[in-house]
Amino acid sequence: MENSTTLGQQEIDSLGWQFEHSYARLPEVFFARVRPEPVSSPALVICNSRLASELGLDLGRASEASLSGLFAGAQLPSAAEPIAQAYAGHQFGHFTMLGDGRAVLLGEQMTPTGVRYDLQFKGSGRTPFSRRGDGRAALGPMLREYLISEAMHGLGIPTTRSLAVVGTGDWVYRDGPEPGAVLTRVAASHLRVGSFQYAAGISRQNTQGQGEPPVRQLLNYAIGRHYPELIDAERPALAFLQTVITRQVSLLVHWMRVGFIHGVMNTDNMAISGETIDYGPCAFIDSYHPDTVFSSIDHAGRYAFGNQPAIAQWNLARLAEALLSEIDPDSERSMQLAVESIESFSERYEGAWLMMMARKIGLVVTPPIADEDKALILDLLRWMQENQADYTYTFWRLGQSDFLGVRDVEEARDGQPRPEFLRGHLSPDHELKFDQQDFRAWKRRWTARIGPDRGFWQMARGLMARENPVTVPRNALVEAALQAAVADCNLGPLESLLAQSRDPYRLTDKPTTAVVPGPSSPGYRTFCGT
Repeated sequence: MENSTTLGQQEIDSLGWQFEHSYARLPEVFFARVRPEPVSSPALVICNSRLASELGLDLGRASEASLSGLFAGAQLPSAAEPIAQAYAGHQFGHFTMLGDGRAVLLGEQMTPTGVRYDLQFKGSGRTPFSRRGDGRAALGPMLREYLISEAMHGLGIPTTRSLAVVGTGDWVYRDGPEPGAVLTRVAASHLRVGSFQYAAGISRQNTQGQGEPPVRQLLNYAIGRHYPELIDAERPALAFLQTVITRQVSLLVHWMRVGFIHGVMNTDNMAISGETIDYGPCAFIDSYHPDTVFSSIDHAGRYAFGNQPAIAQWNLARLAEALLSEIDPDSERSMQLAVESIESFSERYEGAWLMMMARKIGLVVTPPIADEDKALILDLLRWMQENQADYTYTFWRLGQSDFLGVRDVEEARDGQPRPEFLRGHLSPDHELKFDQQDFRAWKRRWTARIGPDRGFWQMARGLMARENPVTVPRNALVEAALQAAVADCNLGPLESLLAQSRDPYRLTDKPTTAVVPGPSSPGYRTFCGT
């Protein structure tokens, strides 16, 4: 008779794995072979069945006990080749040699449509890169990453995603004892700016000049994996840099569109794929202020909401430095080309940001944006800052039919006329703010700019509906959901937030608490969880 371990392995292997290991075929200077450390009592907390199906995995083939063992790293698919990746990074401006100190990459799952994704455990124990860390993670931060990464996906923002969270049955010690957990993360890859900083560093150490430089090996791999159209470029390294800049401009505009603060924008937390990666002390702004900081470790405001574009440019400059030897054989020419590329970021970002903000207030524009439209955007933000207006609520409210003065005969799903349904989701406090003289003056300029024709208003409303979510994971609701999950083993509030996040641009089925801003929380702090 087969024992339970053999049966569990058979179940795990039957889920539909289509692993490849292209990164693990690079020289071993880029990684270390390592297995997850054992845990005491793995128990599945939450699992993303929809994402599993997209990956080509049928989790219904395995028992909950087998899935718990799998996602805790206790029993791996036979085709897995677990490794920890090496990389470096500037952390709050200070360079450090790093690596996956608490993460293990299982391999690259090929989906039924031929898309390649990394599957990685986070919190699975020590690796050769752990330094003095325990390699573990606490349940609360792993559930935060699960929730926020899936919310970002629902908002249409490039992001890593979360497949499962498993409790380990062990305690981890941070400010005090906390229940341990392992997150399974799905990413286009885990190649970071810091990966190239690491490769450039070891290339410089190779004073003998033997073999292909590691930075060139990693560059060729990254281009082949993410940007194969650049293989035949005249200067592939320069084309790669410029493409990553383009992706980061787009990503930062998305972050600013929805009020997202990453919180720890170190160079090892910037993915060259253009995905949002590493959700630590992240949060969404409530009352608008560009200096908003939530991270408990960001004492100087380096990664404040309004600083994020400049930090992204700084990080990209570090990527350019790492690629200098590959951009052009002539060092002076290489530096010139790199500097020109990095300096283009500011203008490209500002143009893309202004176009996005114009759409957020319903303006049909073509670049370059007119001075009067730019003034309209900046004056609204100034009013929001002075009046502590909620970022998400304000922009959503602008697009509602009664606010626009457009008659709306849409019906809510429960049969209520939309105006009545809408009234139940309004914030009395913010409605009073909209009645202030300075806002009324801005609104007159805005309505005159859109124009008197009903068709213009309908077009404006359509633009705003696509850009402005009704809901984002509000900080108070996130904290309450995590507290309920960790302290009371109650996943109900978390699952409610996840359900809302799947359709964040529609009011229908949203509870009032998700739409109406709560009291502002100037002392709110988030934590890395490391």
